[in-house]
Amino acid sequence: MISRPDTHSKLFGYLLWIFGFLGAHRFYYGKPITGTIWFFTFGLFFIGWIIDLFLIPSMDEQADSRFQEGEVNYNIGWLLLTFTGVFGLHRLYMGKWITGIIYLLTGGLFLLGVLYDFWTLNDQISERNRLVKFN
Repeated sequence: MISRPDTHSKLFGYLLWIFGFLGAHRFYYGKPITGTIWFFTFGLFFIGWIIDLFLIPSMDEQADSRFQEGEVNYNIGWLLLTFTGVFGLHRLYMGKWITGIIYLLTGGLFLLGVLYDFWTLNDQISERNRLVKFN
């Protein structure tokens, strides 16, 4: 049996699920479209949020097979983005010093950068891990 990388954590997914009516766990597992829908509809009027309690294991498995493991930890990146995104700490953690400082000085580039990062952070980390792995 081939072992899969464990890029994402079920425990962290369930912790984000607490705020899941705002889509946090869906963004974390690489589902930005439904994350955005959850954000604007309060987790599909809380019904989708409750159903997600049972879907997290499969979302975790999908994310583990989709994203590249490596030096940059997804859980740390998402923790920093979720709670300190406007300060750019998640970008500094990934080694993106220039944009991290820009976020720090501009409130996450006027929150638009933070929204962009909610949509793309998994891909950014995956790409960074791919580059570090091959260098």
